[in-house]
Amino acid sequence: MTFTLRSPAFQNGAPIPAKYTADGADVSPPLEWSQPPHGAKSFLLVVEDPDAPAGTFRHWGVYNITGNSLAEGAAQSTAVNDFGTAGYRGPAPPRGHGVHHYHFKLAALSIDTLTPPKRATVAELWQSAKKHIIAETELVGTYAR
Repeated sequence: MTFTLRSPAFQNGAPIPAKYTADGADVSPPLEWSQPPHGAKSFLLVVEDPDAPAGTFRHWGVYNITGNSLAEGAAQSTAVNDFGTAGYRGPAPPRGHGVHHYHFKLAALSIDTLTPPKRATVAELWQSAKKHIIAETELVGTYAR
């Protein structure tokens, strides 16, 4: 078996329910993963929208995750997203811009604790984790307004 990320809220490649977007409750969806690689001590999750008009837009960065899931509305150690706040901010593509693809990227890390700079952005968080990544998996959800 392989390292796999899934959500009970939506299937890979399928639309993200409005509840998890800026048009709904704007809470993070529940996520689960299986078959982490041997040596994984913690996990890092980022959510990115590469379809944003100005280039990749980062919605969430969570680090120092233990276990094999994140509950709906999880509030753990988070980086500063591209909205300028720490925490989850759901899909909010420009109206009429078409379908956007939201990549939930999960990395298994070889360290127990990642210590990014204070107020690190999601992009900086991913960069600081790169040397510790032993495996990655991804779940993609879509959303359009």
